Amino acid sequence: MEKGIVVKSTGSWYAVRLEDGSRLECRIRGKFRLGKLRLTNPVAVGDEVMVEREADGKGLIKEILPRRNYVARQSPRKRTEVHLLAANVDQAVLIVTIRHPNLKQGFIDRFLLMTEPFDIPTTIVFNKADLYDEGDMAVFEYLRDIYTGIGYEVLLTSALTKQGTDAFRARLKDRMTLLSGQSGVGKSSLVNAIQPHLHLRTGELSGYTGKGKHTTTFAEMFELDFGGFIIDTPGIKTLTFNYLEPLDVAHNFREFFALSENCKFGGKCLHRDEPGCAVKEGVELGVVSELRYFNYLAILDEIEQQKHWERPKV
Repeated sequence: MEKGIVVKSTGSWYAVRLEDGSRLECRIRGKFRLGKLRLTNPVAVGDEVMVEREADGKGLIKEILPRRNYVARQSPRKRTEVHLLAANVDQAVLIVTIRHPNLKQGFIDRFLLMTEPFDIPTTIVFNKADLYDEGDMAVFEYLRDIYTGIGYEVLLTSALTKQGTDAFRARLKDRMTLLSGQSGVGKSSLVNAIQPHLHLRTGELSGYTGKGKHTTTFAEMFELDFGGFIIDTPGIKTLTFNYLEPLDVAHNFREFFALSENCKFGGKCLHRDEPGCAVKEGVELGVVSELRYFNYLAILDEIEQQKHWERPKV
């Protein structure tokens, strides 16, 4: 058997880069799980695998080596299953924009809920800065202060004017980076601005809905000529969490978790109706972002409603 890393996933076939630099198209045999979770895609881009060559020149993935981390989401098509976005990453970069398409701020906190459990460093990049008016800049500054205040790096970029692209390039250098964002935020254009030879497909917003069209169909890894790799993923429309429990959410809003030791019920506090809650007190005092807190409550309610009528099969 030979060792390799998965560099592209199409759902049924996986491109594996072997240690000698060659690529082998592989399929899988058998069923793989993530603990008790059922997976729509058992193998993720970034996975290290052991493969066996077959007579037809293709390969068979026989073993998935232990992951040091992974980023997963609820499957958008199968509510009881989980979809892996990537594995074994050094960091994640979330691309958003305030305008064209308009920002859904709650999406930022939902994305961070995927990376926080493994302490995966995450940078939030506000793209299309060339379109921002004075009001948009005020929104950016407000959100920048929230997220830098709790330890996330925030960048302001424009693929068109190249604003912030040097900082974006420096953030990617020599790291394995999961690159994600909602459709239409200019993710591919931003990568092409610093690596034009990759020729990532770009697309316009739908004139009817004002929403982005998918230009990346499957997750794929690309090597950067200045060092490092990116895992480019299809644009995400929504994020939901069938695989999380309410306390998982509470523990992975980092500033809430830091304050929870001062709650009357400690790590069991959901920061909702409990007496002596340090997080609710923090919101009242302006120490904790009210916006983050409302997003947190919305996610809690959603998970509890979903769990009430449908639990993932194990």
